[in-house]
Amino acid sequence: MDVSTEITPIPMTIGGLGAPGAPPPARCAARMPAVARKGLNRQQKAAVIVQLLLSEGAELPLKALTEDQQADLTSLLGEMRTIDRDTLQSVVDEFVDEMDSIGLTFPGGIEGALGLLDGHISPTTSARLRRQAGVAARGDPWERISGLAPERLVKVLEEESTEVGAVMLSKLSVSQAATLLGMLPGHRARELSYAISRTGKVLPETVQRIGLSLASQLDAEPVSAFEADPVERVGAILNFSRAATRDDVLEGLDETDRAFAAEVRKAIFTFANIPSRVTERDIPRVVRGIDQAVLVQALGYCAGNADMEKARDYVLDNMSKRMAEALREEIGEAATVADTAGEEAMNTVVGEIRRLVEAGELLLVAEEE
Repeated sequence: MDVSTEITPIPMTIGGLGAPGAPPPARCAARMPAVARKGLNRQQKAAVIVQLLLSEGAELPLKALTEDQQADLTSLLGEMRTIDRDTLQSVVDEFVDEMDSIGLTFPGGIEGALGLLDGHISPTTSARLRRQAGVAARGDPWERISGLAPERLVKVLEEESTEVGAVMLSKLSVSQAATLLGMLPGHRARELSYAISRTGKVLPETVQRIGLSLASQLDAEPVSAFEADPVERVGAILNFSRAATRDDVLEGLDETDRAFAAEVRKAIFTFANIPSRVTERDIPRVVRGIDQAVLVQALGYCAGNADMEKARDYVLDNMSKRMAEALREEIGEAATVADTAGEEAMNTVVGEIRRLVEAGELLLVAEEE
């Protein structure tokens, strides 16, 4: 075990390293006999530092070491008996000197490097490097698993056995486990919750094997080139398409793939969906972010279409009475709104609603089946 590389993660101050009552290390270094510096190898010196810090009540991140390193450290601590004060001071001086000489530390291994660069390199590159280096087969697989998006983890709970799902939920944080349970159907959530009660006697080796298997499985999944799924992408495009184009596309999708067309319809949010998807109390927040002239065009373009007129009346009925009267007056005085201008105005209203949703300021009502 290397003093500088294996104990580097341990937080400490120089004053906390000396033996009780001993003068500061820098003052004693000149008085240490040379033979004391050569009496211990580097692994034993590392064990001395660990023992000293533990005896002083320090919290050491020894779990960050590999299992082999933890085993070696434990064996060394068990074999060693006593050392004199001069030898202790010599080891401390050498350790402090090496710590002071370190200017920058790096992750140490491809797994640490990938963790450091997470979010800074593309998901495709990260997945390819993990597969090439076999990262999932080393280190703690549960750290890798806990860092994945809930959407990927919930698939594991849906597809794997109940026992494996219960182990995974037990290894994740309470907040993560609660989020995942909330994403599952009620009967599946109940099955997994009950199965957690039967994980008390699962061996650590079994938990480790399950973690390695899941991590390898998740890393082997191909990374999509698109963040949103096809339904969301088509729905987003049709949201801002002209009504004639949207109806034509949906009609074609019905003929080609009725199930996909149904999902796309659920993803589409247009001006006509406002009464069913936006609550009455959120209407004032929506209209505040829209220029009044644009709002007049959007509401004025609704005339002659039953669904649009319903949306228009819903918007007007749920804003201040004074503003609604002013808008109705302007709509009545305005000329007929051209198709292009009217649809652009409606898309502006829809765009403002979506902006508020993405900002977390508005929550759309779930569409009924």
